[in-house]
Amino acid sequence: MSNNTSEQDFVRLVQENERIIYKVCSLYVSDTFTLADLYQEVVLNLWRGFPKFRNESALGTWIYRVALNTCISGMRKAKKHPKSDYPVEELSDWLIEQDNSLDEEIREMYRMINQLKTLEKVVVLLYLEEKSYQEIADITGLTLSNVATKLKRAKEKLKKMSNL
Repeated sequence: MSNNTSEQDFVRLVQENERIIYKVCSLYVSDTFTLADLYQEVVLNLWRGFPKFRNESALGTWIYRVALNTCISGMRKAKKHPKSDYPVEELSDWLIEQDNSLDEEIREMYRMINQLKTLEKVVVLLYLEEKSYQEIADITGLTLSNVATKLKRAKEKLKKMSNL
């Protein structure tokens, strides 16, 4: 495979999975990392890992893992070296900007999801992407029973929030 073909494959891969990458990144936006910064870091790490991808997992699973690991690593580094020169963006705001066709109920659901703990957000996000429990476990590194427990608790929290 030529270098040019590999680059074309990579660009196509990123374009096909852009929304997923943005969703994962949006969960980790902070005063330290803007959405654009995180997205750029994820794409850079995907580029570095692309030649080494061995098809041992589904491509989508690999993309989620790289995105999550990149964002979590960035968050850990930010805790060690905090700085606050970037505005904070919200998951719900980003999703609404991306899809103006969302009706008000769905917008409210994303606002509530944004109030969950980070790992709960990730599990719910993957569930909404119609990933199986096994795929969610593969992506997050959780056990199947942990995925089921986190999803159940997140659903209970969302249900309580919707009744307020």
